[in-house]
Amino acid sequence: MRVLVVEDFQMLREAICQGLREAGFAVDSVADGQTALWQAQSNQFDVIILDLMLPRLDGLSVLKQLRAQGCMTHVLILTAKDTTPDRVKGLDTGADDYLVKPFEFEELLARVRALVRREYKAKDPILRVEDLEINTGSRTVRRGGHSVELTPREYALLEFLALRQGKIVTRTEVWEHVYEFHDDATSNVVDVFIGHLRRKIESAGLPRLIHTRRGHGYQLGGKGIEEA
Repeated sequence: MRVLVVEDFQMLREAICQGLREAGFAVDSVADGQTALWQAQSNQFDVIILDLMLPRLDGLSVLKQLRAQGCMTHVLILTAKDTTPDRVKGLDTGADDYLVKPFEFEELLARVRALVRREYKAKDPILRVEDLEINTGSRTVRRGGHSVELTPREYALLEFLALRQGKIVTRTEVWEHVYEFHDDATSNVVDVFIGHLRRKIESAGLPRLIHTRRGHGYQLGGKGIEEA
């Protein structure tokens, strides 16, 4: 899943980004409100973590403009303002959640995961596709009762497919949600990672779960004609 971190305090911004990446998220970051607005308008994000006290354009103004333009991305406000009126104002402006500084990173991570599940209408933290189980809380995967070891990027790709299970996901959608803005967008990088993922979850003769839809993209679960 892809997250935009908007925070002007460099040390905090870098710490949040590092923690999210270690948890398997693709992360882009900016330090001012004007750049945040441009990024959110130009790219697809699953969650935006938004500080309120920002240079060039404050966080609430960013949020107001995004909502006025029809942007439905889930927004988690991150701020030192901890009074009830501040929280009410942020939520009434269009925020989906509110976290006060200082905070524990594990709580931030849990809130981000909850917002991702809300985006895809998945209440249960465990996603199931046939005999495959994906625990979005612990970020662990089991198939047929056996653990499957995945890299953070492979896990992110599998989780995205699972949240859209039964639906065709294009290569462009995968790129927009799983990879960062500065990643090298080579023509076959998504296919390469799909291949890595298949070898791990479809090993030892297990039935295929990731199906290639000719001319369209990929689908987790369901059956159909595969590309040669």
